[in-house]
Amino acid sequence: MTRAFSSVTYIILLIFISLYSINSKAQDFSFFKTTHTENFQPPKHEVRAVWLTTIGGLDWPHCYAQNSVSIKKQQQELINILNQLEKAGINTILLQTRIRGTVIYPSALEPWDGCLSGVPGKSPGYDALQFAIDECHKRGMEVHAWMVTIPVGKWNGLGVKQLRKKFPNLILKIGDEGYMTPEHSQTAHYMAEICEEVTRNYDIDGIHLDYIRYPETWNRPVRGHEGRKNITQIVEAIHKKVKAIKPWVKMSCSPIGKSDDLSRYPSRGWNAYSKVHQDAQGWLKNGLMDALFPMMYFQGNNFYPFAIDWIEQSYGRMVVPGLGIYFLSPKEKNWSLDVITREMQMSRQYGMGHAFFRSKFFTDDTKGLYQFTRHQFNHYPALIPPMTWQHSDKPMPPTSISLNEESGKNVMTWSGAKDKSNAPYLLYNVYSSKDYPVNTHDARNLIAVRRKENHIALPPKSNERYYAVTAIDRYGNESEAVQSVQVATKVHLTQMLACDGQYVELPLQDIPGDVKLVTIENMTGITIASKAIKGMRISVANLDNGIYNIRTLNKKGVSHRIGYFMIRRDGE
Repeated sequence: MTRAFSSVTYIILLIFISLYSINSKAQDFSFFKTTHTENFQPPKHEVRAVWLTTIGGLDWPHCYAQNSVSIKKQQQELINILNQLEKAGINTILLQTRIRGTVIYPSALEPWDGCLSGVPGKSPGYDALQFAIDECHKRGMEVHAWMVTIPVGKWNGLGVKQLRKKFPNLILKIGDEGYMTPEHSQTAHYMAEICEEVTRNYDIDGIHLDYIRYPETWNRPVRGHEGRKNITQIVEAIHKKVKAIKPWVKMSCSPIGKSDDLSRYPSRGWNAYSKVHQDAQGWLKNGLMDALFPMMYFQGNNFYPFAIDWIEQSYGRMVVPGLGIYFLSPKEKNWSLDVITREMQMSRQYGMGHAFFRSKFFTDDTKGLYQFTRHQFNHYPALIPPMTWQHSDKPMPPTSISLNEESGKNVMTWSGAKDKSNAPYLLYNVYSSKDYPVNTHDARNLIAVRRKENHIALPPKSNERYYAVTAIDRYGNESEAVQSVQVATKVHLTQMLACDGQYVELPLQDIPGDVKLVTIENMTGITIASKAIKGMRISVANLDNGIYNIRTLNKKGVSHRIGYFMIRRDGE
């Protein structure tokens, strides 16, 4: 399967790389800064991911959880990592969940990995997967359960031993390692069970399959077509189980970085399709995968033409090149920083985003990559592209929005959004601008993403800006925006207005002379009445018992909250 590679495409690519090289050498990455912040509008939708490895505690954890104190220490370490990643604009965490026939959550199918407690098979005293999900979601990040599939570890390791006991003919020994046999139907069934368990029990955003291929050391003869059929059957079984439970959960995998030979650029014997029997582009085409994170740990002609091949065969799905940032380390290949930053820029130009392998090399700021990404490349947040091929109906937007200053803090609340999918809840994006209406197509106006709460504390001087809120469903479909035309209004919670059940007394000293109307809101922020100001009081005789806010409204539509009142009539 040698795929033609467009000469025109490559010529354009060479020009782009050449221009970048000239500018980067002369201006020390100022080309990136100029390109990102001045000449190009930053992308509103882009996958920005890291692989967060747990095997051996490579990325996390670096201490064992054996008592209440060490549990807190281990958890705080993850919090610190996620805080760093959030500041650098990372929006997707690929968290290693199934390691080598062992897992990081309480499973009915496989034992605990020893990376958490220090003892294989022993609980660390808390659910690490649930903790990670909660912390990622607090930061508006997606978390995908990274499941290592075919390799199951050392032959005498706990994971292999239990699998050999459970399935005597399923595990094949190669050297001192154990592998699940791809051609055995039990492999597909069992891996589907594992992924089903995670999907059913946890609010994950994705299932990410790693090593879903034949090992390069496979010592049995296998024909290409039969091999690809065997691997695809495993993918199909997992896909069926996951999507039946939660269709919004993304299916992805990390194939070998070169899909196959190209007409002008051979893969040099190491590719997904022919060598290890991964038909990853076929999985996109037939809907088995929502995204690919190909392991493109190369540079130059081993990267660029193959990256373009991936996106040209993406069938409208997500392709996110995995970048081998560990090669920046002097202990590895000691790449210069511009090898990675060029690849990041090219990936963005083609709408592909980026994924870093692995997290610690990023948060350690190897060769300055973290600082570059945080302060220049990912200067603004980005949303993850929607899965419109799975579900494309947008939610209904919020119907009300209000800004108030309460207890010294500016707070915005909203309500009324409705979902059109069968997902369990909606999320919200918040935008801000000095211009009205707020442009929600511009990523530079994003100030909060994927919030589950319907309120947000705003920064100081928020009364100098306008705000907008959109609802977003679990597939990533975003509603139209509800716009705020008001500024934050100072409110004293003690300013309860006198009400006898028939009339409310107005604080005329707080009402500007040009204001002729007041509006009444219920406690969800929905306006239920408007009244003309004709004296010191207004009638509320038609309102039910309850607590209400009262606001002024001038001719420009600017509203200020002036207090609240309570109606409590006996006998109602």
